[in-house]
Amino acid sequence: MFRGSTEQIIDTKGRVILPARFREILVSKNSTTLVLTNFDSCLLAYPIEEWDKFEEKISKLPSGNVKMRSFKRFILSAATECAMDKQGRILIPPNLKAYARLERDIVVAGHQNHFEIWNRQGFYENIKQGQDFASSQEVSNVIDELEL
Repeated sequence: MFRGSTEQIIDTKGRVILPARFREILVSKNSTTLVLTNFDSCLLAYPIEEWDKFEEKISKLPSGNVKMRSFKRFILSAATECAMDKQGRILIPPNLKAYARLERDIVVAGHQNHFEIWNRQGFYENIKQGQDFASSQEVSNVIDELEL
């Protein structure tokens, strides 16, 4: 499972060194190929076997709904396979780099079966928003149901 977050730098060629603990997870699963796609102002990075599960779930979304078709098109048309090199780096394609506004300072954040790659400022703004949501009644009700 991918957990925690790490501040990283994306180089001028668009390469990112993955955090060591994330590389270890990928190597232990013999999964050094990731699928990257755009979502929620960041990039989602899935090991290939997890991407297959994600894609299966997306295929079940109702295609008669124009919003669902647009969402599927948005996610799937950007999906790109990226292999991790021997230095533990991945090369982020220019279109995905532009979508997530990845310039120099980024954050790689674990998200259970995948991880996210964020523009650093955008990540911390999102975290602040999450802190604000945590005190909302809606979130409180869901947490109560989970008995955390």
